Amino acid sequence: MRSDRENALTGGTVAVVDCGTNTTRLLITDGRGPAAVRRSEITRLGRGVDAAGRLDPSAVERTLECLQDYRCHIDGYNPTAVRVIATSAVRDASNRSEFLEPAEAILQAAPEVLSGREEAETAFRGAVSDLDPSGGPYLVVDIGGGSTELSFGGEHCADALSLDIGSVRLTEKYIHHDPPLPEELSACLSVTELHLDDALRAIPALGGPCRLVGVAGTITTVAAVELGLADYDRDRIHHYRLSKDAAEDVFRTLATEALADRVHNPGLHPGRADVIVAGVCILVRIMRCFDFDECLVSEADLLDGLALALLEANPPSE
Repeated sequence: MRSDRENALTGGTVAVVDCGTNTTRLLITDGRGPAAVRRSEITRLGRGVDAAGRLDPSAVERTLECLQDYRCHIDGYNPTAVRVIATSAVRDASNRSEFLEPAEAILQAAPEVLSGREEAETAFRGAVSDLDPSGGPYLVVDIGGGSTELSFGGEHCADALSLDIGSVRLTEKYIHHDPPLPEELSACLSVTELHLDDALRAIPALGGPCRLVGVAGTITTVAAVELGLADYDRDRIHHYRLSKDAAEDVFRTLATEALADRVHNPGLHPGRADVIVAGVCILVRIMRCFDFDECLVSEADLLDGLALALLEANPPSE
């Protein structure tokens, strides 16, 4: 049976852009080897959205500036297809058109606002694309800035859902001291547990035997901090086996440090340092609630799932 990546080899070069709550990312690839371009910028598009229900003008401006830079990269490769998606922050914002319209003008591609389920299913496809189906079933966890996606299945996603908890959302809602107070951490953990209880009722299979696969910035950052990577190394992060004990240790370290000290941890991007504690709260609570001894960290995620689908839909012209 051909894998997703093998099927995608029939495609040409494609570009995908993910406008997330915390980061804006670009992937340009032909599916045949290492990506031609893989960029990630922390633009914090979702700053304040949970409280205000609107995108902040300065956050929109930052993100659009990033998209201008990405457009230059895209033009340099002349891809056969371009797909742009937006996720939690834009889903929740009443003024989303103030971002979507100029973003379309810059990229010459209309951004699609993915539903939480679509986001989860696509992240699953990317994460398991180079995993052995016999090693499953898999629970893929994508901890974002505004939401956390859970998806479950073997070779294909069988069920998925999105939870309104994320590193930016929980930080803005519950963490107001530096370093966080114990009761603020407890609030993040308790709220996460309530959402996980709901998830288990919706997808009972989550409580059964499966392998945890973690994607996106919070989880890759925890792995990088555990490894002490002064310089980020994608190859060392991809498929790193993060033990529960190691995740708990990173949590204790980051949660008890003031921001001025936290930023000096090797592996922690300074732009993520103010929201990482809430993100790790979500990770450790998931590992505790579902009794996982380890998390397989994957650098293949939502972007890769988007690219795989686009490659299959856009074979090269003869």
